[in-house]
Amino acid sequence: MEIRNIGVLGAGAWGTALAISLARKNIPVTLWSRRAAHAEEMSSVRENQRYLSGFKFPNTLKIETDLKFLRDCEFILNVTPAQHLRANLEALKQNISQDVPMVICSKGIEKNSGKLMSSVFEETLPHYPFAILSGPNFAHEVAAGLPSATTLATSEEKLGKKLSEMIGQSTFRPYLTNDVIGAQMGGALKNVLAIACGIVAGAKLGENAKAALLTRGMAEILRLGDKMGARAETLMGLSGFGDLVLTCSSQASRNYSLGFQLGEGKQLDTILKSRVTVTEGVHTAEAIHRLSVDLQTEMPICHAVNDILNYGASVKEAVEGLLNRPFRDEKLAGFT
Repeated sequence: MEIRNIGVLGAGAWGTALAISLARKNIPVTLWSRRAAHAEEMSSVRENQRYLSGFKFPNTLKIETDLKFLRDCEFILNVTPAQHLRANLEALKQNISQDVPMVICSKGIEKNSGKLMSSVFEETLPHYPFAILSGPNFAHEVAAGLPSATTLATSEEKLGKKLSEMIGQSTFRPYLTNDVIGAQMGGALKNVLAIACGIVAGAKLGENAKAALLTRGMAEILRLGDKMGARAETLMGLSGFGDLVLTCSSQASRNYSLGFQLGEGKQLDTILKSRVTVTEGVHTAEAIHRLSVDLQTEMPICHAVNDILNYGASVKEAVEGLLNRPFRDEKLAGFT
């Protein structure tokens, strides 16, 4: 199957890794950066030294700053941060046709509206074909060609199979589902729980506490996912439980490492100022808090993280609040 071009929007670590992975199949790929200086640097050194250093670009990978290149694309991977997706879609409207599928690779919930990325897409580009890519993937491992699996979610079976063939390879294996909501819920909520796990590690609260937090955090994902219309088997799969395990156990996770620094006693503003990348869980925490209140869903761990991030609560206060909750029956998958 001959592919004329694949567009990747967003030259952060994940966008760059996906572009490298696709170009490794010896197909034309164009990586878009919104900053001209960054694009020029990548074109010159054939590497993204700012966000994903150490991985040279394949010959079939080009860099672009003008969105007009999208007019010649077979399909598009949109890897812009979740909070900027709506504005990005508005900006590229005039350069894409309605028969070009877009794969949304952003994980999160829009802070102001409380909407998933699929809803943002459907509101901005109604009737355009799309899919969701979400799974337990670290960018540097995908760029290195290490074995990875991911979830590809779409309501259109034919589109899903076509995209799987285009994206997939032996070391990057997409698994299809039609549960578009479920694939997004796991990817969004795990960011907040990864911050919580990082706090536990940074504050040296122990492995028992981390195991308890992971398990009870999974219960929160299942509860809210059920209210949002997600299927439990999706949330217990790659894009839910799989992503949770990955991002809650490694300093390579931006959300976990931020939580770790909070647990050590560092201030949020100081941590964020030192970073060049977006830590999506900081924005998602407040959106999840609002959703859970609106949907009357108990989510004490996510609420505690939101209190720390957005309402000035100390780590000590948040932990004490969780530890002093009433004893109760364990209900992981009962959604109560």
